[in-house]
Amino acid sequence: MLLIVKFAAFLTTNLVLMQGLGTSTLFVAAVSKKNLFWTAITISVFTTIGSATAYYVNCLLPDNFFDFRLLFYALSIGILYIILLSVLYFADRKHFESTRKYVHVSAFNCAVMGTIFSISEKFEDNLSLCSVGDFIEAGAEAGAGFVIASLILIAAYRQLNSKDVPASLRGFPAILIYIGIISMSVYALI
Repeated sequence: MLLIVKFAAFLTTNLVLMQGLGTSTLFVAAVSKKNLFWTAITISVFTTIGSATAYYVNCLLPDNFFDFRLLFYALSIGILYIILLSVLYFADRKHFESTRKYVHVSAFNCAVMGTIFSISEKFEDNLSLCSVGDFIEAGAEAGAGFVIASLILIAAYRQLNSKDVPASLRGFPAILIYIGIISMSVYALI
């Protein structure tokens, strides 16, 4: 349950940061259920594989460079981004143009970097007791939480943008209120 609460927080953070920058990944993706679903799946791939790379970064990074681990996490996600685009390109060139947008939108999403950092922080004290499998499992759980949060957003997106919602709350403000209420209700369950 704590994982779902964390991902509701990551989702909210993602919405706030992306809206502040003028482009909202999830709002653009939420227009189409297919887009949001594939964006969430791609983010899940990045959280799962990125968590595995975080394990190796933590193991291989000397103690005097441990403060730079976030930089190495971003570098590993960048490498994963290039690899995933290359695989998509060589595997199916016909559909590459329609699928690459999910990789572009998902790679450096706040949910991916936040997941990797929080998983690393969770296992930091007991890194010797953890395995790469623990990191992969935590990354997959985080990705599943993001998919669930995306499905919750899909369920209410059209209603929160309808004419029944007052104009001053329609769209982004209504979605933030909705996510806040959902987050509080999930938090109350734990």
